[in-house]
Amino acid sequence: MPRKAPPPMPILLLVLLCLFLLAFYSLILSRSAVSSSPADLRFRPLNLSARYKDPDSFNHVIREDIHELTHRTRLVTSIPGSLDSFSVLLPNWEVLVLVYDETPLTSTPADGGLYCLFPRNETSPANFSGVLPFSGAVTFKCLLPNRNRRLDPFRQPVLARLPEKDPNVTPALPVLPRWDFLAYECFSTETDVVVFVKGVNNRQGINKSPEEFSCVFGDDINNAVRTAVTSSKQEVFRCHHPKTASSAAERIKVSIEIQSDQKLLVPSVAYYTPPPPPRRTPSNPKPKSLLCATTMVHNVAKFLREWVMYYSGIGVDKFILYDNDSDDDLERVIEELNEEGDYNIERIFWVWPKTQEAGFSHSAVYFKDSCAWMMYVDVDEFVFSPSWLNNSSRPSKTMLKSLISTASDQSTGQVSIKCNDFGPSEQKIHPETGVIQGYNCRRQAEERHKSIILLDAVDHSLLNVIHHFDLNDSYYNSKVLPPEAAVINHYKYQAWPEFTTKFRRRVSAFVADWRTNVNPTSKDRTPGLGFQPIKPDRWEQMFCDVRDERLKLLTRKWFGSETAEGFKMAWQL
Repeated sequence: MPRKAPPPMPILLLVLLCLFLLAFYSLILSRSAVSSSPADLRFRPLNLSARYKDPDSFNHVIREDIHELTHRTRLVTSIPGSLDSFSVLLPNWEVLVLVYDETPLTSTPADGGLYCLFPRNETSPANFSGVLPFSGAVTFKCLLPNRNRRLDPFRQPVLARLPEKDPNVTPALPVLPRWDFLAYECFSTETDVVVFVKGVNNRQGINKSPEEFSCVFGDDINNAVRTAVTSSKQEVFRCHHPKTASSAAERIKVSIEIQSDQKLLVPSVAYYTPPPPPRRTPSNPKPKSLLCATTMVHNVAKFLREWVMYYSGIGVDKFILYDNDSDDDLERVIEELNEEGDYNIERIFWVWPKTQEAGFSHSAVYFKDSCAWMMYVDVDEFVFSPSWLNNSSRPSKTMLKSLISTASDQSTGQVSIKCNDFGPSEQKIHPETGVIQGYNCRRQAEERHKSIILLDAVDHSLLNVIHHFDLNDSYYNSKVLPPEAAVINHYKYQAWPEFTTKFRRRVSAFVADWRTNVNPTSKDRTPGLGFQPIKPDRWEQMFCDVRDERLKLLTRKWFGSETAEGFKMAWQL
């Protein structure tokens, strides 16, 4: 059989050329496939702690971007239907759009809603997120379109209603600041101003001297008022009030200026409000709650009833939830519990990623006038005393308060309780009766602790490491309760579907995300898990050294009952 003749050389060359061009085009396109991990979304001066002391180490373009951010704070366009807004890039390519407008924007317009208009004639639906309680900004979220992810720098969108796609109407847009180099909240006390700033102090706990900063009040950088910073710890900066006349209705932007040779102003969405008027004793003053509980939450609606009903029964007077952008039924569950009449739950919309320490610092100063003691425990953590097993047929609102009084004298400002970490206990889905009834096997070793803090004892810096606060140690001290007095059941490693939800989101700024390939031996890591949400073999049997049913039996006696549908706990609907 005759051999087939090879193709002519020009055809081969043409095929090779096409393959080369295709490979080159694929390489160019791959530049747009940028990782959506938080580490890849940092503002470009990554090593700010080293760079701001040496202005020459900053690329000129980077400084120009920051200059533009701090001098063009408002986005006002000629596009019909557009709104005055300012935007911030969050992780996973989400854009947070803030609108300061007296017109209510929380309802969806009849014409179809709001959109983010980006360069390159791209749009993205803008969904209502929430109202920031301290600045009053109405917030929306939209996704940064793929082609815009290749821009350098990223540009802010225009927020508008049902835009006509026209490449000629989009104006020159200001730079889009990133979430981890930003002044994001501000709160005024009678004596000073507390400003929350991400990306300035080191994540490893290295805090720079207050003398290296100034607080800056005002949109006009050249005519802004500057005051001294008195404390600089983690993301919390405290400074003096500005000596300027302002009304309570007037908004004044506030930020932190880094005092290098070329001063660098941190981009800001925080607004200053004047200090409250001097206190006057009302005719019928509302007493402080003796004991409050606070935590930062995300999508914990299914767990909340058990946590609130248990702690309310043993003595928590008020619950403060810093809602870190939940999108489940949390608001509805809170409303239902408050309507039942026995509970006092306050929700603070707190949209900022990985700011748990800052949220706790905020609670320590913001609720100081309404709470004497504050307990910092998560919704999967339950305090109990082994003595209650034999001595208490029902819960009493004096139980937690007796733990404080037993441990404290006049100089005690913080009471710490050690934790027992519970494992999946053979559970494959969330137990219908709740975590206390469902998980009964734990690790032998105690891990971590959580604290109940006298808010008057908290140090001026508001420094905390989630588990405890720094105290004004010139007078106050901390005490640790022995396990026979009290322990915390921490239902840390739950059924795999619940654990993978937790795996995707960690709110502490000073704890690495589980997906980040660092600190493999840290106690904040899950042993045997690695850096991917891949279910280990025998997950249901892991972390089970000791079978511990003490709290299970206690709460079954306190909150359980036989119903027509069978045995139920009080928190089951």
